[in-house]
Amino acid sequence: MVKDKCQMENKKIDFSEWYNEIIDTAKLSDKRYNIKGMNVWLPYGLKIIHSIDSLLREYSDDGGIEEVSFPVLISREQLEVEFEHVKGFENEIYWVTKGGTTPLDIDLALRPTSEAAMYTMFPLWIRSHSDLPFRIYQIVNVYRYETKHTRSFIRVREIHFYEAHTAHVDFEDAEKQMDEYLKIMERLSDDLCIYFSMDIRPDWDKFPGAMYSVAFDTPMPGYRSLQIGTIHEYGENFAKNYGIKYLDENGDMKYVSQTTFGLSERLMAAVIGIHGDDKGLVLPYKLAPVQVIIVPIPSDNYDEIIEYSNGIKSKLMEIGIRCQIDNSDYTPGYKFNEWEMRGVPVRIEIGKREVNDKTLTISLRTRKKKIKIELEEISNMYQYLKEVNLDIKSKASEFYMANKVFIDSLEKIKEDKMVTAYWCGSKACSDEIESLSEKAALGAVRNDGTSGPCIVCGSPGKLSAFSRTY
Repeated sequence: MVKDKCQMENKKIDFSEWYNEIIDTAKLSDKRYNIKGMNVWLPYGLKIIHSIDSLLREYSDDGGIEEVSFPVLISREQLEVEFEHVKGFENEIYWVTKGGTTPLDIDLALRPTSEAAMYTMFPLWIRSHSDLPFRIYQIVNVYRYETKHTRSFIRVREIHFYEAHTAHVDFEDAEKQMDEYLKIMERLSDDLCIYFSMDIRPDWDKFPGAMYSVAFDTPMPGYRSLQIGTIHEYGENFAKNYGIKYLDENGDMKYVSQTTFGLSERLMAAVIGIHGDDKGLVLPYKLAPVQVIIVPIPSDNYDEIIEYSNGIKSKLMEIGIRCQIDNSDYTPGYKFNEWEMRGVPVRIEIGKREVNDKTLTISLRTRKKKIKIELEEISNMYQYLKEVNLDIKSKASEFYMANKVFIDSLEKIKEDKMVTAYWCGSKACSDEIESLSEKAALGAVRNDGTSGPCIVCGSPGKLSAFSRTY
């Protein structure tokens, strides 16, 4: 592992190299598996994504969305029920055509997403208005044959994926669910210390089969933005194709109205890219596999130091903090660099003086100055973890504001940032913007009521976002 700050790539100079190096150095993922875009999750990275999963489970459960698990295989017949949907994925689907050496009667697809799998079951579960709203989610792997340049956590062929699917009595109730998704996203982004914009994707870029899609976009280093999640309003589009109906209170059969919410391991990419520095990862405390690392400093009373460190570990574990003692044979400086690179929020140093004085020396990952506290103050450790999060949020907010700018003329479109501008919504004007700047139309900014002349044609337009994307 890289131990010296000067050996790390400079994030500002070459973000792409820095990003790849920190994933390797922190042992988050290994892309050397012999199928392109299908990477191995290593223990440290897997623990981080599992922490994100745990938060999603908690917030989904709070919102009345229950966890399920569907099979990975979907028949061609299931997929082709909704032609527009499958057409959107037809170049990305992995097909299974044999069972052993025997050709299958029906081709089977590895799920690219789960509408076709779930919605063949919905008519069996939803019969009456009393069954609605119906809300489920799953956290699974989905498979898409990605032909572009693959990049760990950003563009892969086997994707760690959260997807929620709901059914409602009508469009109005479904729209309320869309707002509920935003509450989940806001809670999660607060834990991840990430800021994002909500952009209504243009019709040519919405999810196949959706009435409309709202994407959560965040600026990233490298002058690009990253789509970290989406919510989709389906209306009755899928219900009509899959025959998902219910008996209403008047005894009439009606189609349900549906929504979905999708998040992927791109959340991990955002945490790495936005918060990390030239020392390595910087992790919000709810994600950190090790929230506090205890480093004993060798001295002539080393046995006492270890015993004292064990006592501190026990006290921290009693209050629910994930902690470890690093009593390896490496030097203290080596250990400091190691755990800083891994993004551990708080480091506790224990030497001869700390044992004699019954104190702790604390270092926060986000600050240079060390803090001396009494042993009795160890119960306040969560406060230090929260201070780390406040530091991360402050820096992330500054980055977000500095990398998103409003422009009022086409001459400024080449600005190396995520830009907002008034746009009429036409494909022709979007293509003109992209040809000049490589910036794609992310869509109209949700919940913004302002209007102005399109920066391309001058027609009435809505405030919209544009960016080069990962």
